[in-house]
This record gives sequence, structure tokens and C-alpha cells, in this order.
Amino acid sequence: MNSTIKLKPFVNCFKLNNNNIINNNKTKQLLSLQSIRYLSGSSPKKTCLYDFHVENGGKIVNFAGFQMPVLYNNLSINDSHLHTRQSSSLFDVSHMLQMQFTGKDCIDFMERLTVADIDGLQVNTGTLTLYTNDKGGINDDLIVSKTANDSLYIVSNAGRIEQDLKHVMENCQLYKSNNKDVDVQVLNRALLALQGPQSATCLQPLVGDYDLAKLNFMTSVVTSVCGIEDCRITRCGYTGEDGFEISVPTEKAVYVCKTLLSASKGAIKLAGLGARDTLRLEAGLCLYGNDINETTGPVEGSLTWTIAKRRRNDANFIGADIILKQLKVKPKSRRVGLMGLTSGPPARSHVQVLDVTSKQPIGEVTSGCPSPSLKKNIAMAYLPFSHKLGTNVLCDIRGKQFEYEIVKMPFVATKYYFIK
Repeated sequence: MNSTIKLKPFVNCFKLNNNNIINNNKTKQLLSLQSIRYLSGSSPKKTCLYDFHVENGGKIVNFAGFQMPVLYNNLSINDSHLHTRQSSSLFDVSHMLQMQFTGKDCIDFMERLTVADIDGLQVNTGTLTLYTNDKGGINDDLIVSKTANDSLYIVSNAGRIEQDLKHVMENCQLYKSNNKDVDVQVLNRALLALQGPQSATCLQPLVGDYDLAKLNFMTSVVTSVCGIEDCRITRCGYTGEDGFEISVPTEKAVYVCKTLLSASKGAIKLAGLGARDTLRLEAGLCLYGNDINETTGPVEGSLTWTIAKRRRNDANFIGADIILKQLKVKPKSRRVGLMGLTSGPPARSHVQVLDVTSKQPIGEVTSGCPSPSLKKNIAMAYLPFSHKLGTNVLCDIRGKQFEYEIVKMPFVATKYYFIK
């Protein structure tokens, strides 16, 4: 298959350009956002798979303004988590924001917003990167795939849709005012995450003649899935397992889900947000709004690896002066992993972390849960750089103190697929 293949025009896409932006005395605002399915007037919103989730016993909760399944009646979060690690699970992630950037200057434009070396990517490969702000903080984490030398495919977080669109379009307007060529398109597509060690085996018979063994981690291809043309398969996910994110037309999403489940003969099961959260935490991956935010920088967030070498030299992304300085002069704290040393309740978000000797507060937990895989409590927290790996700390949980060790992440070894 041609590595530079482009997606055909999407139905129901809403194209954003300078005509969708106005200026007022306070800020530039996006017009007609109610036309985009992500920002429809109803709150909370629903993905195109909402009725499918309900029909299959999904327990619905409000997440990032969307009604999403947290689990399904036939599986607990723990069971769903372990099934993903052992076989394969299908997650609806259609609430996430999918965009396409096109134009001969789209790569240069995206590099001004993020810390990635997008120009250095091969066609149909991608990377996790960060939208940064002028204070050196993180506006969002996202995946950017270079689908051609003049085209990018972007997936970012549901909880940051309004902020990301505003950030992108304000900067796009300024960039285009200098006679630069870039256009931004919001894609009205469903997005499915098939995750787990059996994912490739289950998906392979349903992708025509394309050999998934040729698809490396963080690479993508446009092919048919379940007989549906123009689906983009990206070998990635947020569980630490091998797996795929599959972008499909919204009107075909239910059919694709049913076909995947039926063809797998039980190997694939539906999974919700509960298992997705415990899986990403075991994999040491951040949840925006919990573990990173607009005031957290890449260095503090232990995400310096996302700042490409060339970009450190170019220093032309938003907030570069502050972020690059922190590479040399460390901030006060950074994100670390914590492993429980004793039984007891898990340390969850906002739990205070104490120095084991002085018993004085030194930081705060951002995410935490009982690890289904390890049968121990795990957490992430922001602690001083002086507290190294192997140091013990205390987590104050409802007035009782429980001992944790600072450990290297991920807590569970990742199993991303790389061609041997």
C-alpha cells in the first residue's frame, strides 16, 4: 500500500478557517462550535456508540462532558483490566478530538505548538507530544501522526476539546496572516481502541490483505476494516499493551464493533473507562487534569523525553525559554511512581505525601488505585527531586499513614509492538 495515501473526504466534517473566528475586546472566539458534534448544545454529550453501550449493559457515567461506559454488567473493572492484559478489549474513545492539518506549512505550524520533531518523522508514523503554553505549562498531551509531507492526523483529549480548538485556531489565524499555508479540519469520526496481546490476531482477518505484522508501534495505515473502506489504523493505545486505535466513519461504528466482537469468538470483550484508567496507571501514563495540567511543565511532569533534540536546539515552540531552562535548573518537584509496601486503602488523588522521617508534607498524589496485575496499591505523586528512587514515603489516608516506596515507572512492563 502507498505509504503516502490520504484519507478520502470525510462526511459531516466541520472545516475551521479564519471565517470561524472573531475578535472582541476580551478574546478571540470560535464561531459555530455548536455545529461540531463534540460541542453540541446537549450536556453531557454522547458518542455515536452510546445506544450500543446501553444495549450491551454499559454502566454510563459522565466523563469530560460525555456519557461513557465505566464498565459493563458482565465484567467488573478488575476482570476487564485482567482480560485486556491476557486477551483483548474494545474501548470506545470516540469522545476524543480528531483533527487533520493540511497545507505545505502544516508541519512547521504544529512544531510551533508542540515539542515534537514532526518534520523528522517518516510518513505514516506518529509520536506522543505536548501542546505547551507561554508559561511553560502543558495545555494537553496528544498524538500527532505525519500522514504525508503536507498532512497531519491529530488525536487529543476529550476533556480539552474547547481549549485545544481555541488554542489551535487562535494560533492558526496568526500564522496564516503571514501568508502561511495551513488548514485545520475537525473530523467527525468514531475512534475505537482495541487493546491487548490478542488484538492483532483478532483484527488481522478483518483488514483485507494488509499484513499487520508490518505495522510498528506508533505507525498507521489507511485500509479497510470489516469491509469498511478508509479506516485509519494506528498501532498505539493507552494501556501499555499492544493494540490499535481505529478511526472509522461514525455511521459504521456499531457494525465494526459487532463484527470485531463476533469474529473474535469471545477473545475480545467490551471495556469501559474504569479499566482504561487502571491500565494506563499501571503503564505509568498521565491523565490530563490529574497528573499534568496548564501549570505543570514537561520537566516537572517527567516528560522531558517528549522534547526532541532538534527542538531543544531550535527553541521555537511556545514556552521554550522556560521549559529549556528547567532542563538545566530543575523545578522543585517532579512526577514519580509510588508502590504500596503495606496493605490498606489506596492513595488516591489529593492524598498528602509525607517525609518518612520528619512526617512533614512533601507532596501530593495525583492518581492512585489498587493494581489488578500486581495486587498492590500504586500511585503517582509530585515529590521533591531530593527524594530519589528507592526512598520510602508515607501517604496520609484519612488520618492514617501508609508506607510507599518511590519506584520507576511503568509499574507493569509495556508490551508495545516493534518489528524484530
